[in-house]
Amino acid sequence: MAEFHLQNRLQTRLQTLGVAAAALLALAGCATQGPHEPSTARATTSLTTQTSRAYHGRFAIQYNDQNGQQRNAYGNFDLREADSAVTLQLLNPLGQTLAIVTSAPGQATLELPNKPPLTADNVSTLMQQALGFALPVEGLRYWLQPSAAPDSRAHTTFDPQNPQRLSKIEQDGWDIDYLAYADAPATGVKRVNLTREDPPLQIKLVLDQ
Repeated sequence: MAEFHLQNRLQTRLQTLGVAAAALLALAGCATQGPHEPSTARATTSLTTQTSRAYHGRFAIQYNDQNGQQRNAYGNFDLREADSAVTLQLLNPLGQTLAIVTSAPGQATLELPNKPPLTADNVSTLMQQALGFALPVEGLRYWLQPSAAPDSRAHTTFDPQNPQRLSKIEQDGWDIDYLAYADAPATGVKRVNLTREDPPLQIKLVLDQ
């Protein structure tokens, strides 16, 4: 009889321990589920790391047309970058759109007023055929930061009076001269000239902060 009571007590104690162990396992399981839930903070960080820049300013371009005659173009520009796509809008001094160029990997689009969009593999081909000159849209997205483009070799020169600032970049047949930077508290490039010898092209940019 005493042995029977002892077995009952042991069985009851084991059942109690089993329930407690099951509860602990359940709690542990709940605890491991938490990190797999979506994190708003993590999503926000991912969004903020995406590339998004915009530049506004004025341009003056000197180039030779198909007959070798020197031509000039000037006005305002908006350059917008969103991840791998770059959109450049050229406007005349009255604010009317002259052209909109969109460049993305493997495809470029040129929109002219009252004409259907033109497409090609690269921006230079489109602009040269339609406008008579080709702006270095792919390079500008880096040169205006200012920084050399990462896809080709470049020679950079720093300002001896301010070693943290670039004074010139030579890359892809272009000379990019940084003439002025914005005054504090603003930052970034203020004036930059771009020149190319073949075919001859001079571009002067003034950026508005």
